[in-house]
Amino acid sequence: MTHNALKWALSLFLLPSLCLAWWNDDWSSRRQLAVDAAATGADIQETLSDVPILVRLHAGNFGYFVELAENGRDFRFLKDDKTPLVYDVEQVDLLSEIGLIWVKLPQVRGGVSSDDFWLYYGNANAPDGSDPKNLYDVAQGLVYHFKDGEALPQDATAYASHAADSKATIQPAGWIGAAAQFTGTGPLSINPAPQLVMAPAKGWTFSTWLKLDQPQNAASLLEAREGANGLELSIQGTVLSAKWLAGASTASVNLTLGRWQHIAVTAKSDKLELYVDGVLAGNAAITLAAVNPTISIGRNLVGLLDEVQIAATARSADWVKFGFRSQSPDFSVLSYGQDEAVSSGDAGHFMVIVQNVTVDGWVVIGLTLIMLIVAVIVMVTKTLVITRVTKDNRAFLEKYRRLDSNKLGELDQDETSDEQELADSDLLTALVGKHDHFQSSTLYHLYHTAIHELNKLQGGADQVVTREAWDYLRVKLDSQIVSESQRLNSNMVLLTIAIAGGPFLGLLGTVVGVMITFAAIAASGDVNINAIAPGIAAALLATVAGLAVAIPALFAYNYLLTRIKDITASMRMFADEFLAVLSMRAARQQRRA
Repeated sequence: MTHNALKWALSLFLLPSLCLAWWNDDWSSRRQLAVDAAATGADIQETLSDVPILVRLHAGNFGYFVELAENGRDFRFLKDDKTPLVYDVEQVDLLSEIGLIWVKLPQVRGGVSSDDFWLYYGNANAPDGSDPKNLYDVAQGLVYHFKDGEALPQDATAYASHAADSKATIQPAGWIGAAAQFTGTGPLSINPAPQLVMAPAKGWTFSTWLKLDQPQNAASLLEAREGANGLELSIQGTVLSAKWLAGASTASVNLTLGRWQHIAVTAKSDKLELYVDGVLAGNAAITLAAVNPTISIGRNLVGLLDEVQIAATARSADWVKFGFRSQSPDFSVLSYGQDEAVSSGDAGHFMVIVQNVTVDGWVVIGLTLIMLIVAVIVMVTKTLVITRVTKDNRAFLEKYRRLDSNKLGELDQDETSDEQELADSDLLTALVGKHDHFQSSTLYHLYHTAIHELNKLQGGADQVVTREAWDYLRVKLDSQIVSESQRLNSNMVLLTIAIAGGPFLGLLGTVVGVMITFAAIAASGDVNINAIAPGIAAALLATVAGLAVAIPALFAYNYLLTRIKDITASMRMFADEFLAVLSMRAARQQRRA
């Protein structure tokens, strides 16, 4: 069953809630996303305009990569049911289930706990709606995502401020998608351009994600200069500082090795400010001059850079903080709501669980479903057979009790051809067989065996039984009891497999599901409760499925086993009683003789 079919089936049993009107019925699914600018650690106070926000999708918060069109071209983002938002898909990997999409928000209101927008998906015929050229405001002069396969880093803005030269190599596993790896062999160079000019009236901003695995030897993270004027970010060992070449330097700050950190520097008309992980780390008084710089990034650097951005304006402290927080997976200002199907409304918590089950989870649930079907078949057939056996045993005993001890063979009849065809199937005998002479009765089978053997040994059931014949008859009756017990216990092992195997199979699905959830979160870098909870809840569904198999199988197994034991005890009692009757009859014959 596909995810869409499952959503439709479940929605029939769940009450829809009132929600925003559907934007376009060609898109089958949507999800609400909320920006929390007032969250602890973000606490943005000012209202930001035309700000790009990173939407990270992975198996932990989005379970429908299999439904997406190629490269996520069916993604659409809307502020409401009429207002589309500009967005750009940086990466959608259906195999690893990772999606990175930048969305331009018209505003992020400071101090407000929720600015909502909608993600629509599920239209295989949709054209690509990405619009990277209009994603950024006019002040944004350069954005390098470092996409895998680029010979030179390409600017994502409409200005096309592509790199003139680069000695860096592109590594597919970076902070946000791919990253640029620098080995100290040379910088990334960018030619002067009008959109990269430093102007005292507007200011200038540089930001990037940096990861160092070793101390640096006079490395330059950034050089943006024209003649004697310009800006430099230098790293000596693990110490980072910012300097206006014709003026002062900021205080130095120690970086942490082996960890991605967000670095930003803003040059205002009178001040230079250095930020590390969204927090002001140092500042210096300067006099900003007009500069059309040649830019070098990563000179002598040994480390990784990702998401290099340059803006021809001085971004505010809240803008820098929001950029760090919205791109950082250890604290996200973006939360993900529940998926909704077209015209179905909010499907409830169980729908969220179903929607986030991974492929391995569906495999385990499918296997448990097969086990449940087999267990139900065994339970139903055994119940029918045992009920028929009990009924025929009762009917046989009623007639057997009325027999004359000297005419024990009166109830015996030979099987017909039809009965012989059904003899191998207890279920068919119980359902469609005749019961005019107790065909399902285990006691009658013992009786029939005893009479048959007496006829062979002595010419009739009414003859005197010798000691040797009596011993032989006991052995035959014991063998028949074992045979009947085996028939009654046949396929009961399938219930024990369901009881023992169901929970372990479910646990396996849960463990693998949890592993995949954490692996996806690690790969995408999005660590928050909204990313973890749906995947964990979906993984636990496999354990629930295993228990749903084991619990009814356990009750049924114990119930059926008790009834089988009762029937077996009745057979042993009947065999002893029958032999006792023969023994008493022989004793009477001897006394008469």
